[in-house]
Formats: sequence, C-alpha cells, structure tokens
Amino acid sequence: MTQGRLPPLNPLRAFEATARHGSVTAAARELNVTHGAISHQIKALEATLDVQLFERGAQRLKLTPQGALLLPTVSKAFEDIAATTALIKRPTTSGELTVTCVPALLSLWLIPRMNQFTEQYPDIRLTLIASNESDHLHSSDVDVCVLYGHGNWADCWIRLWTTLKLFPVASPTLLNMRPLRSVRDLRNHVLLHGDDGREWNTWLAAADATEHARGAQHFMSDARLSTEAAVYGQGVALGDTITASHLIAKGELIVPFDLTVPANNAFYVACRNEVRNAPIVKVFIDWLFASLETDTITEPQTSARRIIRPRNGKVSAQERLATPPSIPTTRPKRLDRAALKRRAKTDIR
Repeated sequence: MTQGRLPPLNPLRAFEATARHGSVTAAARELNVTHGAISHQIKALEATLDVQLFERGAQRLKLTPQGALLLPTVSKAFEDIAATTALIKRPTTSGELTVTCVPALLSLWLIPRMNQFTEQYPDIRLTLIASNESDHLHSSDVDVCVLYGHGNWADCWIRLWTTLKLFPVASPTLLNMRPLRSVRDLRNHVLLHGDDGREWNTWLAAADATEHARGAQHFMSDARLSTEAAVYGQGVALGDTITASHLIAKGELIVPFDLTVPANNAFYVACRNEVRNAPIVKVFIDWLFASLETDTITEPQTSARRIIRPRNGKVSAQERLATPPSIPTTRPKRLDRAALKRRAKTDIR
C-alpha cells in the first residue's frame, strides 16, 4: 500500500484503543475525546476500508475477522512510533539501556567488564537481563540482545560477535583427588551439561570416546551453572574460550585435555532494525565489539595436562600434549666442580 492509500491516523488510533480496551468509553477516556468522537472515527475508518471492524450488539465490542487481522499491525506500528520517538528525544550518551544477554556470558564476561563501560559512559543506566530468548528481539522494552544460537532470526539487525571453542574444564582440587590420566577416566567423574547433551557428545566424538562408559551426569539450564558447578568441584564441565578464560587465568579451572572442538552455535549481537542507529544503542554495541578485540583470551592449551589417545593408540599431531615445562617449587642446589667430576666418572662407568 502506498503512502497515499494509507488510512488517516486518527481513525486508526481510535480503532486500536477501542479494540484493546473492548470499549468505546475506555478508548475515549484514554484519548481524551468524547464517546461520539470515537464512534465517528471508527465509522470513518470502516468507510475508508469498506469493511466492518466490530460486531455490534454485544455488551463488549468484538472484532470481526477483518478487525482481528488489522489490529496487530496497527498496534505494532504505534508501539514502534512511540519507541522511536523516545529514542529521538534521548541524549546521545545518557538514559536507560536494557540489554538481554546469555546468562554465562553476562555473569562471566560482561559483568566483570561493566566498570569499563560505566567509566566511558557514566550517564547510561544499564538494565541487564540474563536470558537467551530470541523473543526479546521484538520487544519494545529491550534495546539490545546478545544471543547464543544460529543467528538466523528474522526481521532484526544481527551481527556475529564471536565463535567459540569448547573443551573440558575442572577444578584443580577435584583433579588432585581424582586425576584424569586419560579420557577413559571421565567415567569416574560427573559430567556437567549446560545444554541437552549435544556439546559433550560433540567433544567425546572428537576424542574418539563415544563408546566409553559414562558415569553420573547432571543437566543444567545454561553454561553458567555448569561452569560454576565445575568451579565448586562438582564435576567436569565444558568451558569455552570466552566465558571460562578468566577462570582458567586465575587458576580456578584447569583444562585437563588438549582437545578443543568448535561450538555448534555462536554469540551474536542483535536488535530491532528501528533502534540500530539510536546513539545510545550504537555506543553500547560498538563497546561490545571493541572490548572483545582488546580482550586477552587465555588459550586452553596453556594449561592442558593430558594426551587424548584414540582407540588405535596413536597420537595425532593435533592431539599432542601442549604442556608447559613444570616449574619446580624450590631452586635446585648448584653442584660444585668436584661434584661434577665425580658424576662424570660415574656416568663413564
């Protein structure tokens, strides 16, 4: 429909308010006009469209099929106009910004860096919601979504933030009590899942260990919980190169194997098309990408301890252990020259 063929705005407002309330009187009160004015506007809209929008005669107005078809589009249009108008009035770097974020990324990456954003933009008040629900993308109450998924969400602006690698992680205390000398030893540990089990299956398949017997398993709603459980020594979880990085750097988690696998999904930043260029949204999205670029990621191989050995017993180049040389806790005593000569004679014999 071209702009010249659009129905007039006031009749649409009267229709939307009446349909939402189910009452002409309530609509008149909301729009601060008379009962007769609302009725007149609805009749004018029906005449323009040449359809009946309400079924008359009942105590509460009921939409006709044509009215029910029109209402969602009109309601969303008014919501979008209101939201965009609010953004226009909002100063560039001040105001409220609502962000939904994957729970693990929010707890383990974003919140530890929140002070950096606050120092840059002290007048922006953040509302952070732990959620990976893509439905928030179309909510006028949410400005930015950071999601873990396939990235194919419709009718919104989307940009890949980063891909991930997955690898087992466990607390040093747990592995001191119950070592992981080979992948077979996982059967003596609790496997902690942050999903329905697909990610562990992917890693075990890469380790040629899908047929190995498994011990106890716990399933959790997201990777944040499985990672925290691993920190507390409750089992072995799958960490990733983003959310587990600082825990590995601090020594709260270690990586017992040198094998990583690509995650099935990735992190994406997304928002509604109409708010993408709002200044306050733009500065937050730009900060997210800039922070990732300057982030120091601890490679899991730096703390790997065990070799993954496939069933054929051979170790591929990719699977070789990348263990750094051990650092002695005490400095060895320096041998004098006489001791060195005695050792040389002994070696010759």
